[in-house]
Amino acid sequence: MKHRRTALVGVGALTAGLLLTAPQPAEAANLVRNPGFETAGTDGMPYCWEKSGWGDNDFAFATTTDAHSGSQAMKVTLTRRVDGDRKALITESTDCAPVVTAGQQYDLSLWYKSTTPDTAVTLFRHDTTAGWQYWTDLKTLDMASAYTQATVRTPEVPAGTDRITWGASVYGTGSVTTDDYTMEQVADAVPPAQCTGTNAQCADGSWSVLPTRNPVRAMHSVVLNNGKVLLIAGSGNSEENFDAGTFTSAVYDPADGTYKVIPTPKDMFCSGHVQLQDGRVLVMSGNKAYPVAGGHGYEGYKDSYIFDPVTETYSRTNDLNDGHWYPSATELGNGDVISFGGLREDSSGSVTAEYWSDAQQKWLGLADVHQTWSYWGLYPSMILMQDGRLFYSGSHVFGNNIPGTGSAVYDYGANTITQIPGLRNKDGRDQSASVLLPPAQDQKVLTLGGGNIDSNPDANRLTDLIDLKDPNPSYVAGPPLPQGTVDLGNGPVAETGNQGKMYVSAVLLPDGKVLETGGALHNRANPVYESSIYDPDTNAFDSVAADPEARGYHSSAFLLPDGRVMATGDNPGNGTWNHNVSIYTPPYLYKGARPAITSVINQEWKYGDTQRITVDRPIAKAELIRPAAVTHSSDPNQRFVDLPLSVDGDNVDLNVTSNPDLAPPGWYMLFAVDANGVPSVAKWVHLQGPAALADASPHVHAFADSLAGKTSGAGKKRASQPVSTTISGCERHYGSVNVCVPTVFPAGVEKTAAARCAWLKTNQYGRLEVNGKDDPLGLDRDQDGVACGRGDVGR
Repeated sequence: MKHRRTALVGVGALTAGLLLTAPQPAEAANLVRNPGFETAGTDGMPYCWEKSGWGDNDFAFATTTDAHSGSQAMKVTLTRRVDGDRKALITESTDCAPVVTAGQQYDLSLWYKSTTPDTAVTLFRHDTTAGWQYWTDLKTLDMASAYTQATVRTPEVPAGTDRITWGASVYGTGSVTTDDYTMEQVADAVPPAQCTGTNAQCADGSWSVLPTRNPVRAMHSVVLNNGKVLLIAGSGNSEENFDAGTFTSAVYDPADGTYKVIPTPKDMFCSGHVQLQDGRVLVMSGNKAYPVAGGHGYEGYKDSYIFDPVTETYSRTNDLNDGHWYPSATELGNGDVISFGGLREDSSGSVTAEYWSDAQQKWLGLADVHQTWSYWGLYPSMILMQDGRLFYSGSHVFGNNIPGTGSAVYDYGANTITQIPGLRNKDGRDQSASVLLPPAQDQKVLTLGGGNIDSNPDANRLTDLIDLKDPNPSYVAGPPLPQGTVDLGNGPVAETGNQGKMYVSAVLLPDGKVLETGGALHNRANPVYESSIYDPDTNAFDSVAADPEARGYHSSAFLLPDGRVMATGDNPGNGTWNHNVSIYTPPYLYKGARPAITSVINQEWKYGDTQRITVDRPIAKAELIRPAAVTHSSDPNQRFVDLPLSVDGDNVDLNVTSNPDLAPPGWYMLFAVDANGVPSVAKWVHLQGPAALADASPHVHAFADSLAGKTSGAGKKRASQPVSTTISGCERHYGSVNVCVPTVFPAGVEKTAAARCAWLKTNQYGRLEVNGKDDPLGLDRDQDGVACGRGDVGR
């Protein structure tokens, strides 16, 4: 796909250049001026209407006597199209653009005839600081030979917005004729929320620890389309289990709190995984071998498997082209999967991109996959953009980031990588978290926290935010993570200075906010007890109740279909494992009765569809949330897709995006949310693959189309990237391979045997035998084969 900046007509002034006078209060009547195009204006357009659009296409705007009422209607025609769209919009001016109130919703309606399936109701909003800008697409219009009414409700108007404009976008060859526009403010129908818990619960939510412990050392968590949770351990970072061939998974059922241990054919410890569009789970690579002191490091195998939620069994696929211990996995809009990074079978870094064909149900051969021969590191966070490109956010695992700015856009079709600027402390984002913020239509990504296991500084509080709608997007600083308490070995104490956390979990919530929780201050040590909720509308964090359990390395947190959050795991450097499972009940579940989705007319959904549900009381919004497939702070497929509403009493029509790159095919949790932010229990719906688009095309916008960063294409073919055998930040010359004695101790620990051994004792490392004759950290000064013995610390 070729991307270039094309001058817009009308909406090209998406800046603060247009100054508006103070808006007047919204009226109860129709807020659209000249709704039937009866009053003439300038430039061949009716009064209060303007031409708009972008891209390479041939088009015409015309008034026509083929009206729904009165004498005139507006006709927009495309006769040739390569990309872009054309639309007649309400004029961006104080005279014409309807005044709106932040937090309110508005019902929009128009009558139309269409000869193309490629048309949608599109909104722009005026931000009092940033000026006019694209807001969202609301509804795809079906083809219609006779006048048909289309109605849709806006989302809540964002803070800082004083006016909006809207119209019908045409993004395929054909014509759309529109007439008789209306816009009315939705009356407030829901009383203020009533707290049903304690004041603390209503403000901060609450955590509970389940009575039944997780039977496996689960470091991979996948929410299945039947509401159960697949917990993958493999060997569970235990060399004893690996040597014994003891590889495990479990399926947890939230309905009754039970676990079922599943036979697991291979060591899937530190594999990649992603849900396929049919609900099965694709698991790629894993652990071929644990490291050997003075020898090789971790090794990744080429095997790949599929887990079937119906039979609860694994089956093998064809092999990958390379080994990938710690690979990425991103589903594309066509249902295919692309994967990067990880360690090969010889412990070096893999530079091989892998591509799973959904149609062929196999990994494609090396010659059939575009290759840049670039090394993306371990678990690189590759987020699918609305035009099919991938945004590498800079979140990764282990040590330093990739060279350059630490963030990039990868275009698979063009096979190019373009660096994206602005990410702060790019080499301190080891096991940070990145999320595509709600809703996915806004194309904003937040990156939170991180550290560096190589240098082992205090983890940071940084958050960085990027708007991928900008022509040349760049990260900007977000608000710092709130601080909590940290256990430095003698019980929790308040964090100080710029102390933050790595091993962060970030979870999209059905009220449109993000829960961040868990983490630690250093490499596999010093758990941080802190949770907060980020609100994209206010760009602010609100501290909430903290998980009482340590959640550092190999921990996960994820959304359950009932709106609660489940947190598992912790694997500190002494090799132990936390089998306790925590459940977070967010504040919205203490705000009174929940709305209920009483019926879903059709569970099988298509792109561009209108799907009807019934609810038991008024709702303000509905959305699809992709179920989690998370490990090591990483779930690049996590996304929240807004479903604009058309409301008729308890019947609610949900308008599904036409763009599969916004909502890749698969099973989703459908939530309905009331005006107080209280969500229903989710219903499961299946968004079918691109074949379900029929003859329609996705509506793709001109976002991030003028990237100014350094762009590179395919490099010279090579076998691998050299990687240190201590890439995991662990010195393998001490204790079993399950134990991680840090290669670099935290700042403040003196470089003496006594100080280092005191730190290890405080963190409960126990007896540490020396492997081989090497003692790189000087912990066995009496050379008796045991580190940190009496003879070592007393000298």
